[in-house]
Amino acid sequence: MRAGIWLDQVDSTLDELHARAAAGAPDGTWLVAAEQRAGRGSRGRSWHSGRGGLWLSVLRRGAGTPAGFELLSLRAGLAVASVLDGLPPVAPVMLKWPNDLMVRDRKVGGLLAEARWQGERLQWVAIGLGLNVKNPIPDELVGLATSLGDYCGETTVEALAEPLASALGGTDLEAPRLTPDELAEFAARDWLRGRAVSSPVRGTAAGLGADGRLAVRDPSGVVHRVSRGDVLQA
Repeated sequence: MRAGIWLDQVDSTLDELHARAAAGAPDGTWLVAAEQRAGRGSRGRSWHSGRGGLWLSVLRRGAGTPAGFELLSLRAGLAVASVLDGLPPVAPVMLKWPNDLMVRDRKVGGLLAEARWQGERLQWVAIGLGLNVKNPIPDELVGLATSLGDYCGETTVEALAEPLASALGGTDLEAPRLTPDELAEFAARDWLRGRAVSSPVRGTAAGLGADGRLAVRDPSGVVHRVSRGDVLQA
């Protein structure tokens, strides 16, 4: 496992890692920032990234496929959840499709994977993890978000960074479908399953397919397979 790069303040750990990758940083490089000025989540959303949280990005190189990349956030979520389950007061960590980490029905973190391709050839992937550890939760998000420190006061960014970077560094970049074991593990952590959703399809969340798509059963009983989009609860 490579030693981590610890930074004080950056705009985004993902942007910093992409710059280092373009300059030749090797597979397995990972970095942490104490604070992000312009952290981002999925679909360009800003991510409040104050001091006390874990703002981590991990570089992956090697063989990869477009289909494998589409499943990477799901596989990364399983890897992170497995590590966090080692903190007994926190378990079980649940996963909200496609890339949110949930504890006690509130969001504790999120994942974002960004790839750089040269034609069909993967150059590298940067996997970003934002995890609330001991950072203050903004007042407007208190009912929706939580931090690990609320449940496990001994938890620190320093203790979590390397095992989480190692877990993310081992995720599969190639396999185009989730294995039966991956599907079973996700099902055990599936926060959305059985919940009513209003978008992108109105209905009830009904688990994942091996292609990583979310199944939503509409009021007439038709099952829709959703590959992208915000999932809003009804």
